Amino acid sequence: MLKNSSLVHNITTVMTAVVFAGSVTFAQMCPAAEPIRVGVIGLDTSHVISFATIIDAAHIRGELSDIRIVAAYPGGSSSFPLSRDRVDGFTQDYRRRGVDVVHSIPELLNRVDAVMLESVDGSQHLEQVRPVFEARKRVFIDKPFSASLEDAVAIYELAQKHSAEYFSCSPKRYSSDLTALIEDSEFGKIMGCDVYGTCQSVPNHPDLFWYGVHGSEILFTILGPDCVSVTALQSPVSEQVTGLWPDGRIGTFRGIREAGGKKGFGVTVFGTRRIEHCGIGSDKEGLIIEIARFFRTGTAPVAPEVTVRIFAFMEAAEESKRRGGKPISIENVLKSARDAVRAKADLSNASSKHTVNGFRESNVCNLYSMVKQKPQSHVDSRRLSR
Repeated sequence: MLKNSSLVHNITTVMTAVVFAGSVTFAQMCPAAEPIRVGVIGLDTSHVISFATIIDAAHIRGELSDIRIVAAYPGGSSSFPLSRDRVDGFTQDYRRRGVDVVHSIPELLNRVDAVMLESVDGSQHLEQVRPVFEARKRVFIDKPFSASLEDAVAIYELAQKHSAEYFSCSPKRYSSDLTALIEDSEFGKIMGCDVYGTCQSVPNHPDLFWYGVHGSEILFTILGPDCVSVTALQSPVSEQVTGLWPDGRIGTFRGIREAGGKKGFGVTVFGTRRIEHCGIGSDKEGLIIEIARFFRTGTAPVAPEVTVRIFAFMEAAEESKRRGGKPISIENVLKSARDAVRAKADLSNASSKHTVNGFRESNVCNLYSMVKQKPQSHVDSRRLSR
């Protein structure tokens, strides 16, 4: 009885402090969970500044309250001016924010729970994400996800091999205008859409893979990932890509090139009951919130298979342009990419096996020389037979 009375007294004292003094809050009584420590790979894109600013401003509220950027590996690509000319400035910005700048990806992985792969040169992503997958860290891979369909497939298959969790998408997917358009029940069934957007070209990337990925993702967000074939044409001022979906729906992407006039993103959606047009902005905060949810749960808001199909759509468009605008099957370009990835894997495995066998043969030769030089009584014949 005495122990129970003491317990009641203690509880009453705490509750009195909460109710009357107002100096003890529930948050103080129940300490917060440990924050998720995030590492950034690649400090050569403006996204790293945008994302850090959003997270810093939101560190005491809502969905981003337990996310901290604690370490960064600058990376950089000497062959890509947009990387080479910006990495030093963005690295200094991160140092001013108090983020630890490290010298290697393995060093970064030892300090963090999850990763944002931000390197602006998509041709680096496959090799940079490899140790992340091996370490089983959840990772968001920013645009451009890769600089080829072959790399996109290789990243997907590498993640499967290591049971690794990742996702990639454009911030356009979370534009409030686009979301409202898709969720508007007044449309009826969406029968097709025409998307337009900026589509300048850069080194190391096919035409659509750099900025065309945003328009392609808008198209897939509206119509779904099961496009079956693509035709494309290109002039000095624009791209026109047309996709056919299996139920007969058609979606187009008009890419506005450098000399193509005013830039921007938008879409016209054709429904059974309405036709609607809207401009489309970027919602980086919406994307960061989705990244934070993914880091907590491992549930990707955009399935990796969808990202691969978007890149297959863009590769089919590139192939169509090479063939003068002929229709190209999505499944055919996917098969070619998978075959190329597996051929490289087979070649790598064969090379590794040859190296191992070479090492063993060399050892056998050395051992044989040693045996010839030494008296037989010093040799254990059982060891030579293994």
